[in-house]
Amino acid sequence: MGEAMSVQSFAEAGLERVPEKYVQPERSRPSIGGDGRRIPVVDLFFFDPARSGEVREALKRACREWGAFQVVNHGVPVDVIDRVVAAGEAFFGRTAAERRRFSCDPNSVASEGYGSRLLSADDAVLDWRDYFNHHTLPLARRNPSRWPDLAGYRAAVAAYADAAAALARKLLGILSECVGLAPSFLESAIGRLHQNVTVSYYPPCPQPELALGLQPHSDMGALTLLLQDDVPGLQVLRDGNWVLVAPLAGAIVVLLADQTEIITNGEYRSGVHRAVVNADRPRISVAAFHDPAKSAEISPAAPLLSGGSPPRYRPVRYGDYVSSWYGQGPDGRRLLDALLL
Repeated sequence: MGEAMSVQSFAEAGLERVPEKYVQPERSRPSIGGDGRRIPVVDLFFFDPARSGEVREALKRACREWGAFQVVNHGVPVDVIDRVVAAGEAFFGRTAAERRRFSCDPNSVASEGYGSRLLSADDAVLDWRDYFNHHTLPLARRNPSRWPDLAGYRAAVAAYADAAAALARKLLGILSECVGLAPSFLESAIGRLHQNVTVSYYPPCPQPELALGLQPHSDMGALTLLLQDDVPGLQVLRDGNWVLVAPLAGAIVVLLADQTEIITNGEYRSGVHRAVVNADRPRISVAAFHDPAKSAEISPAAPLLSGGSPPRYRPVRYGDYVSSWYGQGPDGRRLLDALLL
């Protein structure tokens, strides 16, 4: 990725107008404030068995109604969260030349490293963000020598990756139970868990009313855990309105993704979300994506099907789903809805 493709370079150059490739069509331009509602905040009580019934009910409701929620008392240490966010801030605080040392392959989607352009379609409107994508699970994919060699950076990313994976597995177990499946069902259906940790940097934007940090989409995998800094920007779609996810210190945002909706036959919904930008302050987020292997065959769970509850989605090979997502670009739930029977 050359420096001309770096959104941060535009902000640092003091541009007064958003380049044309980043201007959203009128119908897609953001409303900055949201509609005043809040997504659910679920207290996990550090997985205390005495509170398990209460937690299951709260999670079930959030998964069915929103597909997105924040969790507190989740067991991921605060210092682990603080260190990975600080690591992202440190990397994006380096010079352009230092950042470019870790550029990802611009011709390969979801490649590891530093980049800006995520989609393969040449005519796509681009997002106002830069990112660093780390391959973290399975461990055979994890090679910290490809990550920035700043003091503490590699250890911070690895520690957060491990803590996020442990939390994701616990949540998948509870979410399985919430729809009457065995605790291991969702993770078994997903297969060997693949995890990427992506640090996103949203620079100040001279015309935030014209651009988006991330265009509306639902995540394609199974479960995403997202950290926010103290700058608002994440929005979740509910009933046709965008709801701002207010940053909550120590909380982790959980976004259900498309394969979980398929496996639960629509009992849960994947969360459509986007990121808006602002003119004054940069924003950092850290997303831990938990996905199936590309070879996994995903279909509605057989125990949830019956004569009165037929399958709502066609089976799909996850690798094919990923290729379609990157080829066509984000568009709400378009890819998922294309699988409806």
